[in-house]
Amino acid sequence: MRSVIFTVFACCPGVVLAQEGPTFDCAQATHEAEIAICENAELAALDRRLAETYGAALAMAEGLDAGAETAVAELKAYQRGWIGGRDACWKDSDIVACISDAYLRREAELVAMWMLEEPVGTSVWMCDGGPEVVTMFFDTELPSVRFEQGDIEDTGVQVMAASGARYDSGGWYEGSFGRSIWIKENEALYREASPNDAEYGCVLVE
Repeated sequence: MRSVIFTVFACCPGVVLAQEGPTFDCAQATHEAEIAICENAELAALDRRLAETYGAALAMAEGLDAGAETAVAELKAYQRGWIGGRDACWKDSDIVACISDAYLRREAELVAMWMLEEPVGTSVWMCDGGPEVVTMFFDTELPSVRFEQGDIEDTGVQVMAASGARYDSGGWYEGSFGRSIWIKENEALYREASPNDAEYGCVLVE
């Protein structure tokens, strides 16, 4: 079950969440993706839910002791980029599935990056010839992970794998594209983000 530590109901100033519709004015919707959200109750509910999650992340960024202004600016920029990606779903053969996946992935990323829920598990990996990697797992609807490697913080979501559990980053955060971990019991294959793309065999140490 999702257990958000706290909820903020507005994703940006002046937005009022309708009880049934999305957070934006459907009367003003012109983009194919926005129209699809307005016409689908489940997508509208995901839009409202993400607004709460984004609002919670924004409150966390604003409350930082240092670097709050930069963190807020980056979070807003990433959100604008995500909206552009969501709207590109008009090209997909299944626009509803594409938009739904975009919302679930963004929700998972925000929860993991800003620790909006307690992790359900934490693992420490020692990688052969490489770094120590900490993974924190979150019980979001699309299961997610937070990577910590030195001063690097990144997120990923669970993807299909032939065996074990694999998590890939979405590339929304600077220097995160291509990061992944493929876990098989007490061993894992960890791949750093581009441009390194280095892969390491890792063992669970904690």
